[in-house]
Amino acid sequence: MDGSADKAVEVVNTHAASPFLLVCDHASNRFPERYGNLGLGEAERISHAAWDPGALAVSLALSGLLDATLVHSTISRLIIDCNRALDAPDLICTQSETVQIPANANLDDTERSFRIAAYYQPFHDAVAAVVGRRKAQGRETILVCLHSFTPVYFGVSRPWPIGLIHGHDARFAAAVADALKARMSDLELGWNQPYSAADGVTLTLERHGDANGLASVMIELRNDELRTPAAVSAWAERLASALIAARESVDAREPAGLATREG
Repeated sequence: MDGSADKAVEVVNTHAASPFLLVCDHASNRFPERYGNLGLGEAERISHAAWDPGALAVSLALSGLLDATLVHSTISRLIIDCNRALDAPDLICTQSETVQIPANANLDDTERSFRIAAYYQPFHDAVAAVVGRRKAQGRETILVCLHSFTPVYFGVSRPWPIGLIHGHDARFAAAVADALKARMSDLELGWNQPYSAADGVTLTLERHGDANGLASVMIELRNDELRTPAAVSAWAERLASALIAARESVDAREPAGLATREG
């Protein structure tokens, strides 16, 4: 690690033995010093608008349980959202739910290009480097993207404690769903909830998973499920067990890229 205050990405457990590669796009609510507070108050800076609360904690716990490499962002998605296409209107958002981001209004091309080069591209380069290295070594890789979501969005309650989202190939996500339900019979699991690929939220999953023929899944945990260390540990253990079981599914381990997207 270079110790730069503006470093955009961190790679944890680089030489892990696990076939799982964990990615957490919205791990941090940090604003690089050059941006001050983006015109936001403290409440907005610690809210779900700025990051996915609890997502990094559960990602780190899962990395330890699985002995898996984790790649995570170290800057707020309000600077730039690493899980959006470069032409997405919310790549650098000016409003997140009801939160206005004054400093992101009317950005010129120079600032936009700077954020892409300084924060967005290094993140994706880091993920691509890990995938490429594993591929060169002939290692199996299963991509797991981890997020959290707010229990209420624009006044609408979201009942699912966990949602699973897939890209072009749904099979590994379906295997994870089956494994979770086998362990938690009363679980209200959201399939392609609270978002789906149609909402433009699967850029990382598709760019690094589907494009490389990898089995993959995007996991969304409701952030009120992650408020204590004990709760984080419990979900990490459930996910570790479900991911291991899903990997053992014959269908999930077939080459990706053959199934049609559903939903």
